[in-house]
Amino acid sequence: MSDGGETDFEALSEDELRRLCDFLYRQSGMAYGESKRYYITRRVNARMHETGAEVFGTYMALLRSDPGEVQRLINSFTVNETYFYREEYQFACLSRSLLPQIVARRGPGDLVRIWSMPCSTGEEAYSIAIWLLENWALVDAYHIDIIGSDIDTEVLQAAMRGEYGERALSRLPAELRRRYFTRLEEGRWQLIQDLRESVRFTQANLIDTAAMRREGGFDVIFCRNLLIYFDEASRLIAADNLHDALNPGGFLCLGHSEAMSRISDRFVTRRFQEAVVYQRPEAG
Repeated sequence: MSDGGETDFEALSEDELRRLCDFLYRQSGMAYGESKRYYITRRVNARMHETGAEVFGTYMALLRSDPGEVQRLINSFTVNETYFYREEYQFACLSRSLLPQIVARRGPGDLVRIWSMPCSTGEEAYSIAIWLLENWALVDAYHIDIIGSDIDTEVLQAAMRGEYGERALSRLPAELRRRYFTRLEEGRWQLIQDLRESVRFTQANLIDTAAMRREGGFDVIFCRNLLIYFDEASRLIAADNLHDALNPGGFLCLGHSEAMSRISDRFVTRRFQEAVVYQRPEAG
């Protein structure tokens, strides 16, 4: 082990790598293998260093006995690169095309539920809230419930704090930054309290069917750039869980490189002027 605190363990053997990848897959649906050996080794070595496990077998025994360490390991593998107003053409589709279809069957004051999954540090969920306040004329006519969920508990804590740097805000118009953020210090901003309180954050695992059933009842789900980390079997489980989490007639927004038509036939592909989205068919 180096003096600077960096791990200096030997590389994982082929069997150790397979065991760890199998474990991660069962816990999260994320599919890793030999091509990600360096990425995997750095992260598991860091966790071994942090827990004092000097050999891989000791660390695997710890994972089997400590759910908290399982969560910390998963947290270390999640990718949380995001920013405000990312792929905003889908937000335009939300306000111009999706919500008008949803509320056409409802009355003023009814509940509209939108889910950001995975939400990372909250930029997407808060972007939805800001976009609707700025761009949907009926925003005050309905009770809008925005929920952000992620498997990573650390990013959920960051999301609830609502503090961001310049990089996260780089695509947000300056006027919106002034309207919805308070400057903390040079290069750091915090969302105003009213906006922070308008979004609720929860932990969720997209391939945990039982847990996903407890979420449910959404009109729109944003699940962007997550399925690319899954293998075919996990994508199918995720697709079924997303389908069941939507209300009949609800809409699913994926990342620009993802296509539900290649994963599941349970959705109808809808092509709007602003974006391609996927709809759960109406009941019956």
